[in-house]
Amino acid sequence: MRFGISYSTPHYGVDPDHLVAFARLAEECGFESLYVPEHVVLYRGARVGSFELPPALPYADPLDTLTFVAARTERILLGTGVLLLPYHHPVTLAKRLATIDVLSRGRMRLLTVGLGALPGEAAAMGVDFATRGRRADEAIDVLRLLWAGDEDGVRYAGEFFELEGLVSYPKPYESTGLPIHVGGSSRAAARRAGLRGDGFFPGGRLRPEEVAELWELARATAAGAGRDPDALEYTRFGAIDMPAGRVEELAARGVTRLVVSPSSVEPDEQRAEVEAFAKRFF
Repeated sequence: MRFGISYSTPHYGVDPDHLVAFARLAEECGFESLYVPEHVVLYRGARVGSFELPPALPYADPLDTLTFVAARTERILLGTGVLLLPYHHPVTLAKRLATIDVLSRGRMRLLTVGLGALPGEAAAMGVDFATRGRRADEAIDVLRLLWAGDEDGVRYAGEFFELEGLVSYPKPYESTGLPIHVGGSSRAAARRAGLRGDGFFPGGRLRPEEVAELWELARATAAGAGRDPDALEYTRFGAIDMPAGRVEELAARGVTRLVVSPSSVEPDEQRAEVEAFAKRFF
């Protein structure tokens, strides 16, 4: 089992000193990875399920945030939980992600992408909310083509993107591609993970039986597409005060990574929670 930690700028703020101290503490304590979320824009009345998002929540840009973290840490892997893929052009995104990976010497390795659940956010980005799933599928394909392509360029013709002889450098650090994990709480997300993903990261507002069904769907979809279902990584959110028995139970269900976050917004209390978790598991 590997352990990641989430730094939620909407809850913890965007103070650079706090962010650096948090990331360094996580690294010192032995956490594998640090995740940050994304919303490009909010508006009054924006809801995820029954929860209304206050419009002034400070969602910092996740890739800029991870670049900042990478410059002030040495080992911790960088993750998004999740990056809203339909709202990024894959040609620009391929360049940004490869650059972060090169400058961090191979630490931009836990990109998790999702679709977004706010119609107003899609409209603000000029994206048809109903087509964002197909757009994300194409974007994944374009990212991988650009990373793997050589100086002769790549070609792609899809519903949303068209490339002809395009070349993108630098490549990811010592690699021809970056892992792409798929996040989400729907059957479509699970199928996308099985068809295109390197891992599945289901959402946090699901009942245990629902999560289990989605994981089995992801694995079955991978197998049906001729992919190895055992190669899929399985990431889940977990409580920072969870007992060892719960971690063992999740590991037995195939979970390969748990991502936790402190319950407190106070730095001293956060430190205590992070250190207590590390003491139990590392």
